[in-house]
Amino acid sequence: MKNTTIAIIIASLLIIFAIVFTNGSSDKQSQSSNQEIQANNVSIKDGVQIIEIQAKGGYTPRKSVAKSGIPTILRFNTNGTFDCSSSVRIPSMKIFKSLPQSGTTDIDLGSQKVSTLDGICGMGMYPFEISFI
Repeated sequence: MKNTTIAIIIASLLIIFAIVFTNGSSDKQSQSSNQEIQANNVSIKDGVQIIEIQAKGGYTPRKSVAKSGIPTILRFNTNGTFDCSSSVRIPSMKIFKSLPQSGTTDIDLGSQKVSTLDGICGMGMYPFEISFI
């Protein structure tokens, strides 16, 4: 009886440890992936910052981080986009753009101050944001 109780306690502890360890590592992997996506979609070329977002079934990435105080272009890439993400709204800048089904569309955002710029699709279903730091 004593050995069975000890075995049950050890098995329970191992199961709890496995659950905690698995959840913690997947959160770290998820955070790491998000950071990579955010870092990979912003580049600076000839003094102009370019933020690239894929538009199809929503916007990818949904959250981007960019530098404030430098000229910025928001570049939307489409490839067979037929849904509402083919029209983009940035209400705070009074921007509304229809995107082609396939191709690239640039929107000049100028030099942004430290802020968060919110955008959304034409129907209000798919949001995205750019944090200028």
